Amino acid sequence: MDWSLLHTLNHFLFHHDAVEDPLLFYVNASEALFAGTLALVFLAARGERHAPWRRAAVAAVLSAGLALAIGRVISEIVDRARPFVADPHGVHLFSGHAADPGFPSDHATAAFAIATAIVLRRRGWGIFALLAAAVLSVGRVAIGVHYPSDVLAGAALGAASALVLWAAPVRARVDALADLLGGWWDRALDRGARRVDLP
Repeated sequence: MDWSLLHTLNHFLFHHDAVEDPLLFYVNASEALFAGTLALVFLAARGERHAPWRRAAVAAVLSAGLALAIGRVISEIVDRARPFVADPHGVHLFSGHAADPGFPSDHATAAFAIATAIVLRRRGWGIFALLAAAVLSVGRVAIGVHYPSDVLAGAALGAASALVLWAAPVRARVDALADLLGGWWDRALDRGARRVDLP
């Protein structure tokens, strides 16, 4: 099943340039897009009214960090070769990639940790983030760097990590950290604004 789905997606992408170009761009830019969006949300969400957005951004970053740390350990233990390494003649690699272990997928792990953390706090935008994570995961399989089970494992790990940080005692600490960091940023902006206003 893993091989069959991998080859179906990989061959489809190989024969459909109209899908290949935008998907490859998104897959390659995904880390910057996710990280940049979280940074922008945190920096732009000023004051108590927007505190839930800051909390979501900080929870997303912490969830991704936890999931990736666990994923790194699992990756070293499982040591599963990527599709383009296991079958270099049968799998078309669309983008250069290191031949390191691919289980679980770091991209899927981080993306689903971020998306789950957001959907727990801001449901509407969280659903959009889940869709973005799903497209990214399918794309990683289609370009030949992961098996479907790699991204499914990453999605499960990422979602589980976000749920762990959603547990009430942990959530309170995550929110307190977000409020503390947000308060520092707000005060820094206020001091900068006062300096600009001085004659």
